[in-house]
Amino acid sequence: MLDYIPAARHRGGHHHHHGEDGHHHHGGGAPPEYAPPLVELRRGGLTESVHRGAVAVCDASGKRLRGLGHPAMPSFLRSAAKPLQALPILTTGAMARFGLDDRELACMCGSLNGEDFQVATVLSILGKAGLGPELLACGVHPPSHRPTAKALQAAGQKPQPVHNNCAGKHAAMLVLCAHLGYDTQGYTQPSHPVQGLILKTVAQMCAYPAEQIGVGIDGCGVPVFRVPLIALAGAYARLADPAGGGLPAETAAAVGRLMTACLAHPEMIAGTDRLCTRLMRAAPGRLLAKTGTEGTYALAIPDLKLGVAFQVEDGAARALAPVACQVLHELDVLDHATLAGALADLARPQIKNHRGEVVAELAPVFGL
Repeated sequence: MLDYIPAARHRGGHHHHHGEDGHHHHGGGAPPEYAPPLVELRRGGLTESVHRGAVAVCDASGKRLRGLGHPAMPSFLRSAAKPLQALPILTTGAMARFGLDDRELACMCGSLNGEDFQVATVLSILGKAGLGPELLACGVHPPSHRPTAKALQAAGQKPQPVHNNCAGKHAAMLVLCAHLGYDTQGYTQPSHPVQGLILKTVAQMCAYPAEQIGVGIDGCGVPVFRVPLIALAGAYARLADPAGGGLPAETAAAVGRLMTACLAHPEMIAGTDRLCTRLMRAAPGRLLAKTGTEGTYALAIPDLKLGVAFQVEDGAARALAPVACQVLHELDVLDHATLAGALADLARPQIKNHRGEVVAELAPVFGL
């Protein structure tokens, strides 16, 4: 496992340049800078701050086809692991046994907004397996969707675990316990068999040895995994192209079903006005976009048979949208008109002062 070793950074002006093909190149055959600039905040046309990181674009064999920065930058998958973690719902037969549908499957892959339709879906998943919401051990926070949070407050109600953005993932874990005969008590613990099954699945999809995966605890209390950035990109390439990823036939079939569900239900992958859902709706049926958190993000693009992962080194959430939009533009998934129109606030977010005036802009400063 490569640990973080910061390379010497260029202190002068930007060294970026583009070749005749329009792609980003590093001069003189030098090794890639560990974490080159990805996004700048510009005020008055001048650089005020910089978000650095790395990008990897891979095929299902795990080969990096395009990218910049160090391909092995260590990255905690965080919520980007959710589609991988949901696969055992299919491979174990739990989905068929309990009659779960594609909308519910997509919900188990999402980082939910806590919106009413998502809460209803989580309750439906649990109900079909004969489970109650009191078993959810993900903790409590207000719904990410502000209108829903305000409506709860106005009704004199407090947020419940079912409003947690990880409620779908936790529902999936509980359903696996019900199907496989595991005790639901302690299902969040690394030693619980459901977490062992999930670690094995993540290792298989990342094509990375389970014993070398770094493990921490996520915001919702379950194990969370750290792998080199290129391994995450490879996992999403296998989501995009299960047949080309060397997966066992039943796993490849499960991936195909899971992707069908996710692509059909972008509202379950995040929610109203959220980055992932907006990107997926801007290119209907063409991509799965999934935030991690702390600067991790991943994309699966089936028609290109590609997976993308990027890591914003400082963990800044505000840099995710400009990087994702730039990558999808360079891969010809999003065109200029879309980025300048419906997604303008994501591609180049504007910063306003307290008088409502636009005073700064975030902009991508890289090419692949």
